[in-house]
Amino acid sequence: MFLIDTSRNGQPVYNALVNQSLDAYLINDLHLEGHGLICYINDPAVIIGRYQNAYAEVNLNYMKEHQIQLVRRTSGGGAVYHDQGNVIFENIVVGDTSGFRDFQRVGAPIVDALHDLGIKDAEVRGRNDMAINGKKFSGMAMVKKGDAYAAGGTLMFDLNGEVASTVLTPDIGKLEAKGIKSVDARITNIKPYLPAQYQSWTSEDFKNYLLCHLFGVERLADIPTYHLTDQDWAAIDARLDNLYGTDEWNYGHNPGFSHYVSHHFPIGTVSFNFNVENRHISEIRLFDDFFTTGDPHLIEAALVGVEYSAEAIKAALSKVDIEQNLSAVSVDELTALLMRVL
Repeated sequence: MFLIDTSRNGQPVYNALVNQSLDAYLINDLHLEGHGLICYINDPAVIIGRYQNAYAEVNLNYMKEHQIQLVRRTSGGGAVYHDQGNVIFENIVVGDTSGFRDFQRVGAPIVDALHDLGIKDAEVRGRNDMAINGKKFSGMAMVKKGDAYAAGGTLMFDLNGEVASTVLTPDIGKLEAKGIKSVDARITNIKPYLPAQYQSWTSEDFKNYLLCHLFGVERLADIPTYHLTDQDWAAIDARLDNLYGTDEWNYGHNPGFSHYVSHHFPIGTVSFNFNVENRHISEIRLFDDFFTTGDPHLIEAALVGVEYSAEAIKAALSKVDIEQNLSAVSVDELTALLMRVL
């Protein structure tokens, strides 16, 4: 394993738009063979999943008033808030993709590092979370391209919880499905669980400890490291200018169709926003926080123009590989969700 140094001109980069775009460059373009790792800290930002609706997940007015960035990542998953109380880690794996979708493998080294700090109740749990005493301190996400994938997560070390709970507007159905009354009730920071001798640690201190523990060294200087070059940064800048830094990518378009249905399944939330004209689906958008290597837009395309009836919707969905392009949700379940409206 080797570290990929994401500093620029010897200075750390805190711009979330830049940092969140790195995985796409690293797995698509740079393509360094083996197991790399990036680790960084962001300025305040809301990070949403690739197929989420920003207008439903985020308090946009509050976000803009407080100069919080909105950043859409290239992988699936849900919305999270970042500030300088967070540490973000991401494994960049090229060649051996056997670990893709294995969140236990991604989270175990982090949990081991916390155990060695005396936080024995840290664990990997559920689909893609890490928790202490049942409270989530990390959500993980993955994205795969060919023979490479990126897999990592956000570690809430000393997050401003008040801002997080205000700027995020999670789907109520998701909270109810988990028996949770609010965002605050289900999250925690790592710092309160640290032994007394480590309570003065900053996020940077914690990041440095984590890196040394993950690589089994005493000093950061002893970690095998690839340093991003000027050529690398030129390519990253071009991707930002053309896609990842644009409002079209990060905000997307709020369809604002007449009908909205949403349900939290055991493996994630699916939402449909659609119009019905003359008893046929005229327009439809699908939003989700699943991790998929397929194309959910194929499901949308299959439903446009279909009669708004259970039989017709089921027939249309049966022509699409739902598991490949969404996740392990059945045609019957999606049909029932769509038929809630009329």
